[in-house]
Amino acid sequence: MRPAQPTPREFLAAAAPGTRVVVRYRIDGGGLTDALGYLVGTDDDGCTVRTRQADVVIPLELVVAAKEVPPAPRPRPARGRD
Repeated sequence: MRPAQPTPREFLAAAAPGTRVVVRYRIDGGGLTDALGYLVGTDDDGCTVRTRQADVVIPLELVVAAKEVPPAPRPRPARGRD
């Protein structure tokens, strides 16, 4: 039997700032989107994820999934021109 996994809210509350995460949340119109980046912090109302473009503040009531993800891959070396 597998141990129970934490809810997204429990995961975000327990995750240390600086953890690389992906958070899936609801947006206007009924769709879903993801924020991929580093967790800045979590409080009773929401969490903040630092993505490549900006800090994204996500209300916890809109979060449907969240998990830790591995570090980003290293950039590939530039190809030489022929």
